[in-house]
Order: sequence, then structure tokens, then C-alpha cells
Amino acid sequence: MAGHSKWANIQHRKGRQDAKRSNLWTKLVREIIVAARMGGGDPDTNSRLRLALVKARGGNVPKDTIQNAILKGTGQLEGVSYEEIRYEGYGLGGAAIIIDCTTDNRVRTVADVRHALSKHGGNLGTEGSVSFMFKHAGEFFFAPGTATEDAVMEVALEAGADDVVTDPEDGSIEVTCEPEQFDAVSKAFEAAGMTPALSEITYKPLNETKLEGADAVKMRKLIDALEDLDDVQQVYTSAVFDDEDEE
Repeated sequence: MAGHSKWANIQHRKGRQDAKRSNLWTKLVREIIVAARMGGGDPDTNSRLRLALVKARGGNVPKDTIQNAILKGTGQLEGVSYEEIRYEGYGLGGAAIIIDCTTDNRVRTVADVRHALSKHGGNLGTEGSVSFMFKHAGEFFFAPGTATEDAVMEVALEAGADDVVTDPEDGSIEVTCEPEQFDAVSKAFEAAGMTPALSEITYKPLNETKLEGADAVKMRKLIDALEDLDDVQQVYTSAVFDDEDEE
């Protein structure tokens, strides 16, 4: 079996998101609305909103659109009321999938998610059927050649990170922390002038499901179909793919 790297998988995901710019804006704006509704409109005291704003700016969402989303979240502007829903299921090779959604219509969303899963060889599970296979964590990735492990480790561990690991295949560096420490680690990297290629609070699989060949192609199509849905905010999966299967 050919090698696989987390960095290659991240690059594919980021490339897909960049290619779907209008769809990405919809998701980023919804996240701002929900974050502001739950924790208030001040990013200095609302870490979830602060992260949402960083992602929105990185996605080139216009400033007026961002501000209006905050005002809608805090109730200062009228807007659609979104709720968060999580679905769990399985894909090719038994790979576990968590699908986080924001929606104003539960019936529509579950129908769309179920259809995307069944059409591409997956199936919807019950609540709790796969979530125990993942760990809630903050995660940062430095692209190969952009930082040394020693420099990253010095900053990250001092700020409360749990682990720093360099991928032996491609040299990318992964930093993980508890979700509560994400903000502190993020600010520490910023203060040190270090910019991760990816920073997010995610659900990391405790065990990976390695896919290759036809199963890898089908699983990518399944994930893409889910991410194409406006109501789907984030898809987490235990699936990892062969470098040879990169499209």
C-alpha cells in the first residue's frame, strides 16, 4: 500500500473548500451567527466567534457581511434562526463519519444528509454510534518546511498544548491541545510570529480507516457530497487516503 500523509489529506480538503467559494461563505456566515448567538458579539470574550471571524476573513467574506452576521446572531438585526444538529454514520470500509449542521429546517437537513450518504455507499447511524471513536481537540498544522519542530514545541507546550508531532513522510508538524487551550495556543503562535496553515477545533479519530483504490474514490465523493450541502458545516471522518488516490 502506498504511503499517506495527513498533510496531503488536508491539502485536498482545503482545495475543495477553496473551489466552492460561494458555498463556503454560506457556512462561514452561519457559524458567525451561531457563535454570536451563543456567546455574544464581542470576539475578545467569545473564542468561538473569534475563530469564526478568522476563518471568515481567510475566506474573504466582506466586512459588511461579517458585521451583519454578528448583529443577526446577537438579535440586533432580524434574521433566520439556526440550530445546530449532529448526525453520525458510516462510509466506505466502515469509516466513521460525524456531520455537524446548522439548519432552520431539521426535516430538510436530515433528508439531504441521508440521501447523500445512501447515494454514495454510506448510511446514517443513530446518535452516539460513532462519536465515541473521536476525540474533541484543538489542532494546528504547519506546512512542510515552514517551521522547525523545536520552535513549534517551545511555543506550543508553554501555552498548554498536549503534543507536537512531525510527520516522518512529509515533514509537516501537527500540534494538538484540549479545546479549552485552543485560544491560548493560537495566541501564543501569533505572538511568536508563527502562522499555522490550518488551525481548528476538530474531532480527531482515535483510529484511522485507511482507504485505497475504488473505496478511496467513492469515499471522497461521499464526503464531497455532504460538504456540498449548505446545511452541513463540517464533516469529520476516520478515513484517510493513499497519496496515489489524490485527485
